Amino acid sequence: MTQKSINFQIVITSLLLFGVILLFELTNLDILIQNFFFNFETSKWLINKDEPILRLFLYDGLKKVLITFALVIAISLIFFRKKELIIKYKKGLLIVLLSSIIVPITIGALKAVSNTPCPKNIEHFGGDYPNIKVFESYPSDFIQEKKIKCWPAGHVSGGFALLSLFFLFKKRKNKIIAITSAFTLAWAMGLYKMLIGDHFLSHTIITMLIAWCEILIISKFIKGTDIEKSA
Repeated sequence: MTQKSINFQIVITSLLLFGVILLFELTNLDILIQNFFFNFETSKWLINKDEPILRLFLYDGLKKVLITFALVIAISLIFFRKKELIIKYKKGLLIVLLSSIIVPITIGALKAVSNTPCPKNIEHFGGDYPNIKVFESYPSDFIQEKKIKCWPAGHVSGGFALLSLFFLFKKRKNKIIAITSAFTLAWAMGLYKMLIGDHFLSHTIITMLIAWCEILIISKFIKGTDIEKSA
């Protein structure tokens, strides 16, 4: 991918991010979609968040795998940096490592200040919070004991950080396999969180766009003018 192509994608991704935020801020699309995942008769979500197998593979276990993956890359770059394979893929590995760190940190920082409720928290789905979007204020008569952290989607940020694998591989076929696999895994994580009432669709889409934009910026910084052309 050339510098020009990366710059173009950064602009397009930023515009898409702005458009998505605007779309979900001005409509009730999130609620309409989330309604399909909630049983209003039993007041339960489509999937129980305490269901052990899905929680292991799409939350607890997967989180540990992603952290381990980043640690393996860090160890490889530090202790095996003189190996021919590491030298060959050094820039790509650095992009993946930085993405695995920076993307979750950025999303976590946004969650800490957005003070936006999850689907399970709002009154429409049996919670205590009004349906407040990220740029809206709470009603003056609403008493909030502590900040709530649900926008954007945090757990899935580690999955979307793996989109950086696109910049690790040299051949076009491998790039496509890498980015398709990362996209599928991340959306499996995101859908799981929607089905247990932890996030709206917009939360996941916004995390995805922020992650890709940051990955592009990281790639631009790491590779500089020595951008390798895609096969």
